[in-house]
Amino acid sequence: MAAARGWPRKLAAVAGVLPGGGGPGPVPETAAPATAALYVHWPYCRKRCSYCSFNTYVVPAVDEAAVRACLVREAQTLLRFSQVHSVTSVFFGGGTPSLASPGTVAAVLEAVAGAAHLPAGAEVTLEANPSSTSASPLAGFRAAGVNRLSIGVQSLDDAELRMLGREHTAAEARKAVEAARGLFPGRTSIDLLFGLPGQSRDAWAQRLEATLGLCDDHISLYQLTLERGTALAAQVRAGALPAPCQDLLADMYQTARNVLVATGFRHYEVSNFARKGALSTHNLSYWRADQYIGVGPGAHGRFVLRGEGSCSREARVQILEPVAWMREVQSQGHGTRSRVVLSPLEQLEELLTLGLRTDEGITHEPLFSSPAAPLGTGMLMPSPSLALGTQRWEHFSPQLSLQAVFGEPGEARALQQEGWLVLDSGGLRCTWAGLAVLDSLLPDLLWQLQRVLGAARRPSRGTLAEERAGGRGVRAVSGHNG
Repeated sequence: MAAARGWPRKLAAVAGVLPGGGGPGPVPETAAPATAALYVHWPYCRKRCSYCSFNTYVVPAVDEAAVRACLVREAQTLLRFSQVHSVTSVFFGGGTPSLASPGTVAAVLEAVAGAAHLPAGAEVTLEANPSSTSASPLAGFRAAGVNRLSIGVQSLDDAELRMLGREHTAAEARKAVEAARGLFPGRTSIDLLFGLPGQSRDAWAQRLEATLGLCDDHISLYQLTLERGTALAAQVRAGALPAPCQDLLADMYQTARNVLVATGFRHYEVSNFARKGALSTHNLSYWRADQYIGVGPGAHGRFVLRGEGSCSREARVQILEPVAWMREVQSQGHGTRSRVVLSPLEQLEELLTLGLRTDEGITHEPLFSSPAAPLGTGMLMPSPSLALGTQRWEHFSPQLSLQAVFGEPGEARALQQEGWLVLDSGGLRCTWAGLAVLDSLLPDLLWQLQRVLGAARRPSRGTLAEERAGGRGVRAVSGHNG
């Protein structure tokens, strides 16, 4: 396979800072009742995994009552600031939120339901590690209101789990998933890592086969990213472990896509696969550029502070360190570290970067009925009407259509001619081949968007065509809600 690719990295919840720009001013939000997803960050773990760079803490003891009270108060405060009418989904992430008690989850959900409408049956997801997952506490979480579980299996090989610094064994992972599926049938997702140092193509194929025999109807596959400052990255840098080969990573990813789709999974987002309609509605809110509110240490949010009379979308980040965050929540009602009004260009950049991660892409017009279009690989890409719903380009750019930005001669036209993108009456989306190399397509698309809006700031490097030809991969901007 070709050497030039950008490959997906973990996206539990996207909140990365994208390049900013000019523009005529903030895009006013409509007067329709506001809705938002809610992310709740539990920052504590029993130990830090060797690859982890997220905002997590290992402490001798946790004052759960104090943390619970602060999560409840901050959720109430930010819901009041945003004047959100309805919370569409709740996601408890971390950290290891399955280390919290069901009572903490219940208290937060009760606070949310008291401050806004929480529809019956709204998706409520809890992240869990196999080492803290058994039938008894899971039943408690279900009684508290959780109806979907995301289990960090990561690998079904004991040697790989030890290298990753995981607490659990492969046998414990299997037992945890079986217990979860018994309590949350059809709503148990598992995370799996590929591209581990020293992992062979055959080993990955075996892990994938074992996973298919275990999994429910949702799988998240993430290429291991060696983040600066992690123990695993230091081992690779010191030569103690081999660095993964880019071509091998590409083959692993493509193999997984083909195998999962062939067994009934829809590849609905770069790293996510679902069958029987088991898509994560919470994560879709990020990719659709809907409003979302982040609660807890280091959580990110994107919402309008209607309670302050604002009509501008803000990017907010909560204080990282738990003790400092709690002190601020107890004093002010919330622990926001930073808040920045996003310019129209920044909002469109986020919409482009995130929306194209889905198989639907970004639509301009309201939903319409049309068949799925063949993409030349013997596979069908769902049309917008059959997929996730509008990605609201028109909402963020009412006067400048997708066709006006990306339909004229330029980078986007070239990418369409090369078979990476489709721009038609349904909107802008990646082809089957393009979805796999999205990271290497985005810089050209962002450059064209910036140029059309008169805010271009071309990076000082070669063109993306030159980089693809030269074998240099380009990563998309991504982040993690925690």
